[in-house]
Amino acid sequence: MIDSSEHEGMLPLEPWDGPAILLVDLDAFFASVEQLDHPGWRGKPVIVGGSADKHGVVSTASYEARVFGVRSAMPAATARKLCPQAIWAAGRFDRYKQVSNQVMSILNDETPLVQQVSIDEAFLDVTPTRTNREHPVAVARRIQQRVEQLGVTCSVGVGTSKTVAKIASDMDKPRGLTVVYPGTERMFLDPLPVRSMSGIGAAAEQRLKSHGVETLGQLVCEGTARLERLFGKNGRVMYMRACGLDDSPIQQHAPVKSVSNEVTFANDLRMREDIEAAICTQAAKVGRRLRGKSLRGSTIGLRLRYPDRSSRSVQRRLARPTDDELLFAPELCSMLDELWEPGIAVRLIGVSVSGFSEPEGEQGSLFDVKQVAPLEGDAKPRIQDESKRRGLLAATDLVKDRFGEGAVRFGHELRNDGNATGTAAKNPADYK
Repeated sequence: MIDSSEHEGMLPLEPWDGPAILLVDLDAFFASVEQLDHPGWRGKPVIVGGSADKHGVVSTASYEARVFGVRSAMPAATARKLCPQAIWAAGRFDRYKQVSNQVMSILNDETPLVQQVSIDEAFLDVTPTRTNREHPVAVARRIQQRVEQLGVTCSVGVGTSKTVAKIASDMDKPRGLTVVYPGTERMFLDPLPVRSMSGIGAAAEQRLKSHGVETLGQLVCEGTARLERLFGKNGRVMYMRACGLDDSPIQQHAPVKSVSNEVTFANDLRMREDIEAAICTQAAKVGRRLRGKSLRGSTIGLRLRYPDRSSRSVQRRLARPTDDELLFAPELCSMLDELWEPGIAVRLIGVSVSGFSEPEGEQGSLFDVKQVAPLEGDAKPRIQDESKRRGLLAATDLVKDRFGEGAVRFGHELRNDGNATGTAAKNPADYK
């Protein structure tokens, strides 16, 4: 294994034999773009996120802010206490998308095998071939140099699998280059905590620790049979990844499993009329994305988060796939009774549509679903005539395409206008 000590290319590279996967991760991306566009902010702590006075959350913090303990997903109020001198930016999604597209263009110049996983991350397959014997590390170094010419920086992990490359990319930031040569995967992975591996969340970490498993090396020693007893089929996946044997390919056109949108409110919602208006607003955004992707889904989901940060979700299967929010928004409003009672405050509302091409009985969602109602509800669309609904949606889409998202809005979209926290997200669906 080598790291950024060889970043300048002064030492000879060991031969590379086998698959070569890169994970390119843009450093503190949103904050870096703000510092690029505001030269006076360079070298100073910058935080991109929602307002500390409106239940906002940190999306990205510059490395100067991270010195004070500021981290992504931290409540903005906490971040302000830790770093009161920070410069705050609400987020400029179009600008971030523009820079991201420039970076992705560089990556596609290097190889056609690129899988973008978020606005600031992508996997690349740069496996040497008979016709192209260039060393993967040389490719990684060139990418770093080209990205830096745009005014932002990236860290790169190089390995024989996506799992190894992803973990390696996190080892040395910013401007880091960590390389795990073929045959050294176990040496690299074994000492690392189990949480460093993708797919092991807080609950799985605690369960492993309760069985005395704290490192990836200890996880491998458990063996597949024991891990499968603890985690089902995911146990074998954990084992293979911890061994460095993940062989999942680069997916250039990964199928969309769900389309969702959620909003956190500066002031909690308590009135049913306000909550239903917010549900309809999120449904409209999801419906517009579905039509933009030529997708129709058969499963809708509603998620609520409460002031204590707990959340609940519910799904419902529709009679037929749709991309028509005027049809599924009333269904979502009828599902509210399963998650909410009068007087309960609501901090966040999320809406999802999934079930685009699922096998019978299988449902996928971005939400942590607690309940599933498999039958279509009795809620009726406000406009019964389907041709009139489709005509209205086509007309509003056309206006928004030409004049912007705020050019035309329904009355319910105005009810909670100005009550969002403004927290920036990294959902890749928002930037493609």
